[in-house]
Amino acid sequence: MKKTIVALTILISLWSCKEDKKETISDPMANTKKEIAEFSPEMTENAIIYEANIRQYSEEGTFNAFTKDIPQLKELGVKIIWLMPIFPISETKRKATGGENSKFASEMPEAEQAKYLGSYYAVSDFKKVNPEFGTIEDLRNLVTTAHKNGMYVILDWVPNHTGWDHVWIKEHPEFYTQNEKGEIIDPINPETGETWGWTDVADLNYDNQELRKTMTNDMLHWIKNENIDGFRCDVAGNVPTDFWQQAIPALRKEKNIFMLAEAWEPELLKGNLFDMCYSWEGHHTMNKIAQGKENVQNWDSFMDKRIKEYEADDILMNFVDNHDENSWNGTIQERLGDASEVMIALSYMTPGMPLIYSGDEYDLEHRLKFFEKDSIPKTKGKNWDIFKKMGALKVNQLALNGGKNKAAYKRISTSNNQNVLVFEREKNGEKVIFIANLSKNNQIFTVDLEGKFKNLLTNDDFSLNKNKNIELKPWKFVILQ
Repeated sequence: MKKTIVALTILISLWSCKEDKKETISDPMANTKKEIAEFSPEMTENAIIYEANIRQYSEEGTFNAFTKDIPQLKELGVKIIWLMPIFPISETKRKATGGENSKFASEMPEAEQAKYLGSYYAVSDFKKVNPEFGTIEDLRNLVTTAHKNGMYVILDWVPNHTGWDHVWIKEHPEFYTQNEKGEIIDPINPETGETWGWTDVADLNYDNQELRKTMTNDMLHWIKNENIDGFRCDVAGNVPTDFWQQAIPALRKEKNIFMLAEAWEPELLKGNLFDMCYSWEGHHTMNKIAQGKENVQNWDSFMDKRIKEYEADDILMNFVDNHDENSWNGTIQERLGDASEVMIALSYMTPGMPLIYSGDEYDLEHRLKFFEKDSIPKTKGKNWDIFKKMGALKVNQLALNGGKNKAAYKRISTSNNQNVLVFEREKNGEKVIFIANLSKNNQIFTVDLEGKFKNLLTNDDFSLNKNKNIELKPWKFVILQ
């Protein structure tokens, strides 16, 4: 008797968003009231984070242009807005190009120098805003608008280094790492002792206790005076952990905040330090699977390692893209190709918090310039649909909780564990099952599941039988309950 082949298809689901429990708190800058609760760990369970590249988000490249679109982010389930560095950028040693043979703006033809805006991460003043983006009042309006729409705002903080015309260079040279000649140097790789090649910035020396106090106070400025809800900390692992042990408790005394480390080190998540760090290995594994260099067994190895290295209440940020990946390693389409949609879905289905990078919701298909003005497309297409679809599930399904009290992850065996990934997420008796073909070829297989389910992408009833074959086309997936 021939085995029955079940064809699985994906349709766009209707999306609805749960209202968050709110309380009214005052906005000291706008002298108005807004409805949003202070951040709490419980809010990470179904949160989605959005990385906003203000310079490239719009033709204007301003706070105001981004603020107008904040209500649309609710359609994608966004709960946290991460603003890439908003601070003034150093004129001294301002970069015009990156890479091994990078050049400074001053080395370019004089008529062209003005177009080189430099790296956001070469900060010249931690307590001011980049006039390229607008005024402090414009930023305050952005924060207020986000809060009114139920979203938190965190700033991209750069604790490892500053630009070369930061006031500390002249007033506090002791804040910086110096060579045997007493010259301030650019950042060094702690593993090799050699510089990274980040020649547009100067390395900070955390052996200096006064630097630690000053850096903490600059961070407190944004919490106290501008109602910021936390920070994403650039290369946080290069900064001594004992600084974070000093600084983060001081910040949390002022307000309940969200802290994201651009790092992978598990120790940064311990002792109420950072709330979340990067799932770098998961990101690289997804890239390699999409490129045919690895397969589902490598994903299983990553998940096993993740469970061993991190504690149950640790949170990792799952991502298919960010500003570094897009500008230096390629777009989603370049790196993931036809696997883009299933990898986006996987980033939502895996324990943790998914990230959306500016432009990816609009099918961004070019590498954004890093040191010059550029802009993203603004036409909603297939990516908007998949982010909206997955956002609805992330927000509303208890079984997709990814915070400190995350839903469990259970791998389910199939007759093809090399190309087919099946796992279950479960919390308080609620379960969601992810079935995906992570290969470029059709796959026919059986799965070790039996019973009646609902297809969450179509709301249709769906049956699984251990003895019946399932067929999935390349890079296709379903989500069942």
